[in-house]
Amino acid sequence: MTLKLPLLAPHDATLQKCVYCPKLSRAACPISNVEANETVTPWGKMSMAYFTAREDVPIDEEHADPAWACSACYACRERCEHKNEVATVLCDARAEYFARGVAPEPARRAAASFAAHDRACAEKAEALDAGGAWESVLLVGCSYLRHAPEVASAIAMLARRFVGPVRIVRRCCGLPLLYAGDREGFVAAARAMQAEVGGAHAVVADPGCARALLVDYARVGVDIPEAQPLVDRIFASMDALPFGGLRGGPVRYTDPCQLGRGLGRYEEPRAILARLTGSAPLDMHRHRDAGECSGGGGLLPLTRPQTSEAMADALIAEHHVAGGGLLVTACGSSLRRFRSRGEPAEDLYALVAAALS
Repeated sequence: MTLKLPLLAPHDATLQKCVYCPKLSRAACPISNVEANETVTPWGKMSMAYFTAREDVPIDEEHADPAWACSACYACRERCEHKNEVATVLCDARAEYFARGVAPEPARRAAASFAAHDRACAEKAEALDAGGAWESVLLVGCSYLRHAPEVASAIAMLARRFVGPVRIVRRCCGLPLLYAGDREGFVAAARAMQAEVGGAHAVVADPGCARALLVDYARVGVDIPEAQPLVDRIFASMDALPFGGLRGGPVRYTDPCQLGRGLGRYEEPRAILARLTGSAPLDMHRHRDAGECSGGGGLLPLTRPQTSEAMADALIAEHHVAGGGLLVTACGSSLRRFRSRGEPAEDLYALVAAALS
């Protein structure tokens, strides 16, 4: 049977593998674990997208809602024998539902407020720009710019040190629009970013933004070939970091979903932390490709706030049960989520800057 939702038609084989799977990846999804609801397991979310595309169920807010029960953490993909890209399929499902006016209200609100959000990011970025000649552009990331300005300042300093003269990008990558389901708006934001970069080498601090430029833009026909995560540049010049430059209690690193499973950067942040502290950082019980999600991604703090909070609380509790210390991430969304729940977490970039200063 032909799928009636055009964006889901190319995913027919992927959807069928999930629909007919005996829920082998159900334990990998942090959202279904928190909510204890079969409908929001990877099987349930993909099944609902498949059924709506087949017109087996109505396309309405009730049947669209499970598509937003995803933080884009990619944990189910790692558990899947077929490596099904569930988050990608659900983003396309969101776009179909958004276009038909059945996206949840918080997603519609996020899309409607994006222009104001973009302007606020531009103002924060402009304040960080040193002016003068530049060779590369730096995309800091809106979570850092708007909610962790001290980390954003550290990022700008590190980019000038490890990359060279940079111009700070004055716009959001558009990821909130992708997760809201506003595909038209996301494509416009991607093209605006492409124009802003203008063929220059782009260095990206936030891993969600980096994956957007490197992966999500390509899916909508926008190419920014010179994008590179900032963590790569720091890792490549790690000898310039003071060995043991940071002293104190234990440091525990939690893998950001977008940097780890999203971009495959597991070793780089750990090596940087080991250089700074003189010893390998502690890990969470589940780490690297099995790491737990902080609940900060996929628009989850807006669409399912209680679930998002419970996910962050679970990671924080595990950290303290394991002995505590300084909880470190390398993602603006995770940093914001941890701090909003009362944990004085720190960001990798801020620690690098502190060691250098």
